[in-house]
Amino acid sequence: MISVSNLTKSYGKEVLFEGVSFKINPRERVGLVGRNGHGKTTLFRLIAGDEQPDSGAITFPRGHRIGYVRQEIEFTEDTILKEGMRGLSQAERDHHWKVEKILAGLGFSTDDLGRHPKEFSGGFQVRLNLAKVLVSDPDLLLLDEPTNYLDINSIRWIEKFLLEWPRELMVITHDRAFMDKIVTHTLGIHRKKVRKIPGNTEKLYAQIAQEEEVYEKTRVNDERRRKELEEFINRFRAKARLANLVQSRIKTLEKKQKKRKLDRIRTLDFSFRDKGFRGKYMLGARGLSFSYAPERPLIRDLNITLGAGERICIVGPNGKGKTTLMRLLAGTLKPVAGEVVYHPAVVKGVFEQTHVASLNGAWTVEDEILHSHGDVDRQLARNICGAMMFEGDDALKKIAVLSGGEKSRVMLGKLLVTPVSLLLLDEPTNHLDMYACDALLAAIDNFEGTVVMVTHNEMFLHALAERLVVFQKDEIQVFEGSYQDFLEKVGWDDEAKQSHCGHEGEPDQGEDEQGESRLNKKEMRRRRSEIIADRARALGPIKKRIPQVETEIASKEKELAQLSQDMQEAAETNNGARIAKLSQTIHACQRAIEQLFGELEQLTETLEQKSTAFEKDLLALE
Repeated sequence: MISVSNLTKSYGKEVLFEGVSFKINPRERVGLVGRNGHGKTTLFRLIAGDEQPDSGAITFPRGHRIGYVRQEIEFTEDTILKEGMRGLSQAERDHHWKVEKILAGLGFSTDDLGRHPKEFSGGFQVRLNLAKVLVSDPDLLLLDEPTNYLDINSIRWIEKFLLEWPRELMVITHDRAFMDKIVTHTLGIHRKKVRKIPGNTEKLYAQIAQEEEVYEKTRVNDERRRKELEEFINRFRAKARLANLVQSRIKTLEKKQKKRKLDRIRTLDFSFRDKGFRGKYMLGARGLSFSYAPERPLIRDLNITLGAGERICIVGPNGKGKTTLMRLLAGTLKPVAGEVVYHPAVVKGVFEQTHVASLNGAWTVEDEILHSHGDVDRQLARNICGAMMFEGDDALKKIAVLSGGEKSRVMLGKLLVTPVSLLLLDEPTNHLDMYACDALLAAIDNFEGTVVMVTHNEMFLHALAERLVVFQKDEIQVFEGSYQDFLEKVGWDDEAKQSHCGHEGEPDQGEDEQGESRLNKKEMRRRRSEIIADRARALGPIKKRIPQVETEIASKEKELAQLSQDMQEAAETNNGARIAKLSQTIHACQRAIEQLFGELEQLTETLEQKSTAFEKDLLALE
């Protein structure tokens, strides 16, 4: 078992998390979530020993081995296979078959195994680093955005590999579908605290939302109660006979801890501007062919027509031509043969990862937005900066100091400036966190124009794709239907045809967790409704009686004032009989007022106690 106790980490005045504690139990697969910049990678580096906490401790069992895929590239062998074998333990130094299996799953071909690691792109070099860690069989595997450099086939392979992982695992990823498939528990960094729950991201986010809703309602109720107490104290402070009641309320007020209003968490909130398009078809590709080398054609004789409002996703393994096809459709590459014909009214908006390099490092975020289109004024630029979470002084950050995710948001911001009727998006989710991916999915879904997107994110594919352009078997297929239709009718060729990926004899943990989650949610809603109904029945009569008592007190006090005036008049005329009668009436009125105040105090205390009890019941339920 791995234990984290009272961990605190900050950089200067910026506190990432403070006083956090949690445990990772044997065989748990834990997904780590949180917004970009909230400390996910820092927590991994603390666990791996690459950084030290400000306070607190992380303890491991004796001899526990950690496998952490670092981004630094350092190769010493002259072939992919030899470099991969460096990750094997001393007892398995000659088990090359184990390395070959994992390299194949990560997209390396048999011919690739004899090539030098430096011949490969940065993405494949990171895959090699991942393979070296996977073959080492660590006790704790730390994976930070493992899907960023994987194609869809490799992502689906590693899903199955991790479902069979026999020891502990922690993973950070923006791909919600990938995480939810493999984790048994979710660990969230939220408001500088960490919480861990059994189940997937949906369950964690629902719990956080419900807890914050209960907190806010409790805070509002406390503020209302505080105001009532203060009004009572100010109203009756000068009345000597009510001194005990006033002091009681002063003590109650002093005991109440004022709840701080939750800070607003900045959330990516944007929408693409639709230019509007009245035609039926936006573009047509006819006989489209392209190759970088004549002997290795990437695209051959492709024909496709894009209709208004369609959602088309381009999918397939890396290196097969997906980005090339996107550039051909965008007009940034010229085909070897064939043509791409646009409707004259089409206005394109293009997002490519390589475009990040076009950003001017000396400019600020605001400058980039301001100079991205001719009619953008400073106010519009600031509005777009705010939508991309560069609020206030953050809009004045230099491009050179931004992270990869922040630069991607700048590129999205530049795309938002001009109304478009066609969006061409090449892997737009890379470097975005899970929250930003959710916002992007909603923005694409709400966009009324046509969308063509390259993505490996299966959540996006399931949610958006109406047609697919599939790269498979060294050919391109235009599939008419959803991604689920494709999986059922065609599927991916290089996947093992097996229905169960867990350990032999074990139930599918994900399904069990989800089934339990659905049952818990249903039961939770029922119990919550019962508590709310009980609270209404219990507190309703009390809330109704309190203003009635206050009205009766005011009436009696008015009556007492009149009786006191009558007594003064009777005393001036020496009317003994009237004085005696008024004396009895005044005494009865004072006694009635005291009883009413006693009832009011009892009612308010009962209301406070019962309200607190019900709020605790609701919090306990969450």
